[in-house]
Amino acid sequence: MAVHGGTATPAHERRRAQRGWYFYDWANSVFSTSVITVFLGPYLTDIAETAAGPDGYVHPLGIPVRAGAYFAYVVSASVLLSVLVMPLAGAIADRTGRKKALLGAFAYLGAAATTAMFFVTGDRYLLGGALLIVANVAFAAAMVLYNAFLPEIAEPHERDAVSSRGWAFGYAAGALMLVANLALFLGHDAVGISKGMAVRICLASAGLWWAAFTLVPLIRLRDRAPGGHATGNATGRRGSLRQGWRQLADTLRDMRRHPLTLGFLLAYLIYNDGIQTVISQASLYGSKELELDETALIGAILLVQVLAVFGALLLGRLAARYGARRTVLGSLVAWTLTIGAGFFLPAGEPVAFYCLAAAIGMVLGGSQALSRSLFSHLIPRGKEAEYYSVYEVSDRGTSWLGPLLFGLTYQLTGSYRYAIVSLVAFFVIGFVLLARVPMRRAVAAAGNPVPETI
Repeated sequence: MAVHGGTATPAHERRRAQRGWYFYDWANSVFSTSVITVFLGPYLTDIAETAAGPDGYVHPLGIPVRAGAYFAYVVSASVLLSVLVMPLAGAIADRTGRKKALLGAFAYLGAAATTAMFFVTGDRYLLGGALLIVANVAFAAAMVLYNAFLPEIAEPHERDAVSSRGWAFGYAAGALMLVANLALFLGHDAVGISKGMAVRICLASAGLWWAAFTLVPLIRLRDRAPGGHATGNATGRRGSLRQGWRQLADTLRDMRRHPLTLGFLLAYLIYNDGIQTVISQASLYGSKELELDETALIGAILLVQVLAVFGALLLGRLAARYGARRTVLGSLVAWTLTIGAGFFLPAGEPVAFYCLAAAIGMVLGGSQALSRSLFSHLIPRGKEAEYYSVYEVSDRGTSWLGPLLFGLTYQLTGSYRYAIVSLVAFFVIGFVLLARVPMRRAVAAAGNPVPETI
């Protein structure tokens, strides 16, 4: 039995909680897949291009922005705002012990903003950007709280497998939703709607899916009393915000006492920023640079989702044999080679793009799932949500430096090829930094038991 905060958790209760936990990946992954990865980038870029002047620029808040870079800049802006929100949400959660309530609040805020994307039409690029910012900030904050449950529901030796299954659930949901999206998109004429209307329905359906399946983890998961802090009932709402800021300050001071944890976190923030930027900008690269139509793009993303399910489970098995750190390092080599090859893809050739998508799919889920479980070993007990709030700065759909570099490179060169290949730097630097982290020493320094294989 696992022991958390002095309370033993029987195995059957852990399994029940784990099954509920998987379903939040099932619920929210359609946002990162259908919205961020497939539909919103090209669609919002088209909206911005409609609103642009003869020079091809739009002017949000009076700032001149090339329409083709608008989506990347909005994603980057949403993450900069998330940097303020996520640590505060994590601090309040650990202070009050009310992770589940906060998870539900942010999940439904994000789902509502995503559903409202149905109303982004014509030249409403500002509305689209505002809804994307709200949805992405809420997505990121909810993921902080979701990830923070992992150390509570799984013993150390279970976490690689549990985390991998969660990612597999998410990619399976993304694949299922994409099949439905593809059917609607390809058959929009048959059902009497325009292509734009089909995209808007796909965006809104992701929000409704997110809202519906969030009910499962909210029913299955249980909060535990915050170790060393006042209970949730003893902390009033007015005091929670103030105490959250105080707890955040304590967390930042505490992190300085764990330099090996910070070393891993720095490596992760860099290489995963590259992963998330590839995910969010791949459809834009395919549509604008490789001149592929929406059908080819959706097919490629669907291929990524299907293979990511198997890839997450495969890398989970490799981690059990060779260690999660070594497996992640190998995946970073694969990412570097894949993105480098993407620079040379010929325009108008969907088969080459499908090969690139297949390579990405096989390493996508596993590299992220194993990073999440690795980090869980490096967090001092009772600080899960707070530490994951920093981790989440570069989790799914919430990277900021990569989109900024991608957008700047495109704005300076006018070429999406140079923009995509610039992301190789994230994987190379991340590999070097991760290779320098002594994982066993880092786990022990955080006060946690060292797994036999890590």
